[in-house]
Amino acid sequence: MIIENQAMVTEAVIEAFSRIENPRLREILLALVRHLHGFVREVRLTEREFGEAVRIIAELGHKTTASHNEVMLMAGSLGVSPLICLLNNGNQGQTETQANMLGPFWRDDQPICASGDSLVRSPTPGAELLVSVSLEDAAGRPVAGAEIDVWHSSPEGLYENQDPKQAEMNLRGRFVSGEDGRFQFRSVKPAGYPIPVDGPVGDLVRATRRHNFRPAHLHFMVFKPGFKTLISQVYSPDDPHIDSDVQFGVTRALIGNYVRHDEPSSELGFAAPWYSLDQRFVLEAGEARRPAAPIRGKISAT
Repeated sequence: MIIENQAMVTEAVIEAFSRIENPRLREILLALVRHLHGFVREVRLTEREFGEAVRIIAELGHKTTASHNEVMLMAGSLGVSPLICLLNNGNQGQTETQANMLGPFWRDDQPICASGDSLVRSPTPGAELLVSVSLEDAAGRPVAGAEIDVWHSSPEGLYENQDPKQAEMNLRGRFVSGEDGRFQFRSVKPAGYPIPVDGPVGDLVRATRRHNFRPAHLHFMVFKPGFKTLISQVYSPDDPHIDSDVQFGVTRALIGNYVRHDEPSSELGFAAPWYSLDQRFVLEAGEARRPAAPIRGKISAT
């Protein structure tokens, strides 16, 4: 098709993409062209603005390394990650769900742990935490033999891959649920933290006059064949940013009951104050699939 005016550009692309054999790929790309071209027309994007957009996209790639995923961070900062999560879980977005974003800090090589083990692998000052987890299917039956990855930030608000002072795999672990569908672990209560703002995501945060903090949370990923992989975050209700998450991730179903204990526990060896969390997850039947890990290691010490 020889292009004679701006409207024909869209027509030509749609005609070409209509010949894609894969029906799902064809559906996605045709919708992408319609909406992307419509956006360009709606805002009358200038050549200078288009050049800046291309620069930002390239910079997202340049800022993404083995220890930091700027693309994933941007997806959350635009609300895309939480939207996709809510559309694809809880009866396809019709009911409440315990699913949440994967986030940019999961590693696929987290160490195997026994129930009751501690995630603390190097000195990590902070209030101690005991977490008890139960897994059930939709009928309330315990789910045994599931693999559960757990990871979280330190009380200083840093994941181990960001912090050279933390040992490799500090505050990370992989557990297997018992016959009763349960497991426990010990750790320290995580803190909320600022997302990195030295790249395009920071430019977006500043332009929208928002703070760059995520509220404190624990990450969980539950994997077992026969069930849809559950990726979840359980947020601490006492965090000052619980209702203004820079990544738009907090739902009511994900606010955990972190109980503060003001007396020491001789049984656990915990000093006061310490916290406990009893968390129940309900798994949906479906495909078990591990996502691609957004990071692969720690930052380099400088």
